[in-house]
Amino acid sequence: MSSRSIRQASVLRHSALALALAFGLGGTGVVLAQSTTGNIFGTAQPGDTVQISGSTGITREVPVDASGRYQFNNLPVGSYQVDLKRNGAVVDSRKNVNLTVGKGSDVSFNAPAAAGNAQSLESVTVTANSLPPVDVSTVDSRTVITSEQLAKLPLARTAEAIALLAPGAVQGSGYFSGPTGNALVSIGGGSVTENAYYINGFNTTDPISGFGGITLPYGAIDQQEVLAGGYGAAYGRSAGGVISQVGKRGTNEWHFGAQVLWEPRGTRSSPVNDHYIVSGDNTNAGEIYNYNKKDTQMRTVESAYVGGPLIKDKLYIFLAAEQERVNQDRYTSQDSPAYYDRTYRNPKFYGKIDWNINDSNILEVTGASNKQNYDANVYGFDYSTLQRGASRGKDTSGNPLNKAGADLFTAKFTSYITDDLTLSVLYGKMHGTYYTQVPDTDVPHIITPNNQDPSLNGGAPITNENPTTRVLDPKHKSTNTNLRVDLSYHIGDHTITAGIDNQDVRDKDDGTGTSGPGYAWEYGVHDPNTPIAGAPGGSTYVAAPGGDGYYVDRYIYDARASVRVKQRAQYIEDAWQIDDRWLVKIGVRNDQFTNYNGVSQPYLRLTTPQWAPRLGATWDVNGDSSLKIYANAGRYYLALPSSVALRSAGQSLFTREYFTYTGIDAQGIPTGLTPIETATGGPISSNREYGLPRDPKTAASSNLKSEYQDEFILGFDKTLGDKWVYGAKATVRKLKNAIDDVGDADTIMAALVRQGVDPATIGPIQGSYLFNPGRANDFQVPNLNGGYYTAHVTNKDFGFPHLKRNYYGLEMYLEHPFDGKWYGKLDYLYSKSYGNSEGQVRSDIGQEDVSATVDWDYPQFMVYSGGELSNSRKHVIKAYGSYQLADEWMLSGNVTVASGAPKSCLGYFGADESDPTGYGSYYHYCYGEASPPGAVGHNPWTFLVDLSAEYRPVWADKKLAFNVTVFNVLNQRERLATYPQAGQVGAIDPNYRTTLFQTTPRYARFGVTYDF
Repeated sequence: MSSRSIRQASVLRHSALALALAFGLGGTGVVLAQSTTGNIFGTAQPGDTVQISGSTGITREVPVDASGRYQFNNLPVGSYQVDLKRNGAVVDSRKNVNLTVGKGSDVSFNAPAAAGNAQSLESVTVTANSLPPVDVSTVDSRTVITSEQLAKLPLARTAEAIALLAPGAVQGSGYFSGPTGNALVSIGGGSVTENAYYINGFNTTDPISGFGGITLPYGAIDQQEVLAGGYGAAYGRSAGGVISQVGKRGTNEWHFGAQVLWEPRGTRSSPVNDHYIVSGDNTNAGEIYNYNKKDTQMRTVESAYVGGPLIKDKLYIFLAAEQERVNQDRYTSQDSPAYYDRTYRNPKFYGKIDWNINDSNILEVTGASNKQNYDANVYGFDYSTLQRGASRGKDTSGNPLNKAGADLFTAKFTSYITDDLTLSVLYGKMHGTYYTQVPDTDVPHIITPNNQDPSLNGGAPITNENPTTRVLDPKHKSTNTNLRVDLSYHIGDHTITAGIDNQDVRDKDDGTGTSGPGYAWEYGVHDPNTPIAGAPGGSTYVAAPGGDGYYVDRYIYDARASVRVKQRAQYIEDAWQIDDRWLVKIGVRNDQFTNYNGVSQPYLRLTTPQWAPRLGATWDVNGDSSLKIYANAGRYYLALPSSVALRSAGQSLFTREYFTYTGIDAQGIPTGLTPIETATGGPISSNREYGLPRDPKTAASSNLKSEYQDEFILGFDKTLGDKWVYGAKATVRKLKNAIDDVGDADTIMAALVRQGVDPATIGPIQGSYLFNPGRANDFQVPNLNGGYYTAHVTNKDFGFPHLKRNYYGLEMYLEHPFDGKWYGKLDYLYSKSYGNSEGQVRSDIGQEDVSATVDWDYPQFMVYSGGELSNSRKHVIKAYGSYQLADEWMLSGNVTVASGAPKSCLGYFGADESDPTGYGSYYHYCYGEASPPGAVGHNPWTFLVDLSAEYRPVWADKKLAFNVTVFNVLNQRERLATYPQAGQVGAIDPNYRTTLFQTTPRYARFGVTYDF
């Protein structure tokens, strides 16, 4: 679905996948993706035993099997000592083995010593850095950043900033943000709503629309893993990537610390004003479009932590808190000119208790809170004088929310029932808050005041104190419940894991309505002699405006409800260690999704088996972890979030009533109204959203299938001497099925008539049916005599192209693991994402309606829609690392060089620039010429360099540190996105090609840290 106000506010296919199944490629190694654990494995002499002792009091012992192998699975991350024992005596040891989440550490004892030498060998120290750097136990595409790296690298303090270190992760559109205002990322060509977020194994993804998720205080992150594909059957509900955080835990030693960070205004470079671009007969060309010159910002962050043993070797605690304060001055564009004095207060809390009940049973309890509190005073702004005006009150637009975030509580029980049998149970709840203050005004908001007749407004747009078109329900809350049960059994060469992954979301009092008196005024300009929308006799027809082409419409929108989503999944997986060099993993997952409308009726039941095979292999070519070749193939299903029900299955109202006018009063309200002829004689809804209750049978096609994606990966990792690792990886992703909405009710009616149905017996056909684009769909339509007709509508009937979203990527990297002196990694990725569907949202126009985009509403929107997609960046080079310059000095850097995103030019339809749907300038035509995505070029390359220096003096026993970080050292200011809607010849949209988002100006951050 869309409007011109968007900017403001199955059976497996038997082709490549079947071939991959036959060859047994895909999946991961022994360890589960998104887990909170790692593993230790290796070789030793058969008959010996291996014992591990962890910094958190965990002690386990297993025998070496007849093939000379041993393994410890599902170990909490931390530091371990690994002892080889013979006849009860320690004969060899490895100390300071630090586990990385989701990975395996190879600790092999290939030449065990005699018991008589045990005393001397106990002092042998082998750290994780001197262990084999190539992990031959996994085959997924995983990037893990540890707390040690986070403390050194110059990064913004968000999960997404960390995720951008991973290959295939690129910055998402500036239109979109997470629950607490974080910028979002696109991973592997997926849209920003297709990622999954985890904290200590609990799914914290935003349950409302999938935009981001809840994350930890920065100082509480032990490790963050970013998966760009290839993970096993235990996890799903992601077609982009996974951002999984593991929080710190207490150990047998008490530690505490604190940090203060400051980003002063004075270090921030002044932004540059954005101007209207010369284009056609644009009379605004050269004028200031957005007065950015005086935008400023100051940020302070205070954080502290404490952790240690309540009972040594038995009970541990870790607590962390963080408070971020941001003050901003922001000037908005001429579309809605205003000055905002903004204040953000973003508190985060984290607590964890670990109880080693005994050597075989562990209980972990986690609590976390991630909130944002926003307040802003809004003032008018006069672009003719560049002066601030009178106060308009508080910002109640809901962008951002005044109060948002969530509180999380989880409990996880792990039982090592035997050496070979492990049970893990996780249960948790997340309570979300989404509060926005309702504006105290009865004045209607003014949309697109730039389109007012200049002869009636004195040559300057007239607005009023109402700052927003839509308002959110202030009572909005959500509850997300997650239950996981995983059982792992090791028998011979096989490790078999099975379990369930259940999630329930309750979304209460969600939705928005029009502010003020319940309607807004939207100004427009059009060719005076052609219809504003549609054609005579069509359901969306709006006649020509006449006169000079100026008109206005009364805009009404209301969609609110309390809805629910139930997700269930079961999986089984076998990791088969065929021999010392080959590991093959075969698994399958079955997902079920049920979405309920506002009266608890299911409108989507995607519960028939949705088999998602995950198959993979890894080959330790030389048998010494120096060269690994791996491959995997898998299918990944994605559920619809709860917000889809508000319009597609609710009682939504979305209309426009059109008028000409002869005057504009001091509040921007039109006077002297004369109705313009429409198909209904009054308000028009392009998607037939007239506020009528939606029958759940008519919310979606009756043969609807879930969105899913197939993925194939082939790669290798290789040591280069004893200091370096390099590798390469090829990735192919193909979106095989999607869910969106279609509004072409006339085609559905025509299909019924062709089937022989009497038109007089056909009931009202709702707009915006959920359907599978590019496929034949069956729609239930009311029969006025009782019951329903089934309209079978083929893709050809609609006139749509076949759905396409393909992603290809080739990554090459070179890494120098930390050797006590320096660490560095260089990564180059060539990739391309192309097709006719970005996914659940659209970045170029900032459309947040998940699975209800402009795409596929009518066939006219899909003409020339194929091209390079918004999240595509053909070339990305990433380099980051740290260098111990001297005993007290550490330098670090982070460099990202990327080609620009494709640009779009959207206009009216066809060579005659018509508007057959009533949507306006959203077609893939540019002033009458075909204009596929990317046809008008790309935004510029970006070269971002961030540098940091830390001084940790010996006189303070290196517990005290002083840090300075400079972001965007080169102060490169480049466009990241431009306004795509061009208007039409004779009525050029003055905003076309203006800058929407650009790189952040150079700024500095100063920090003081104390750790004890």
